[in-house]
Amino acid sequence: MELYQHDMSQLFKQLGLGSSDKEIKQFVAQNRQRRDTELLHEASFWSKSQAAFLKQAIEEDADWAETVDQLDVMLRD
Repeated sequence: MELYQHDMSQLFKQLGLGSSDKEIKQFVAQNRQRRDTELLHEASFWSKSQAAFLKQAIEEDADWAETVDQLDVMLRD
């Protein structure tokens, strides 16, 4: 089975967020926080549907999982 690799812009589109490089950088700057124990999908800035998508992507090791992991790293101090 071949998995499709999504990029960060596609992930932001999937989440219903602005997906230009500038918009992604701005989102990360506004939401970056120290989250040593909180899981990405538990962060307070996600809507319920966004959080569910992020959680499912990781739990099912979906083709979005690698990009979601990258976003998680970007949002941590």
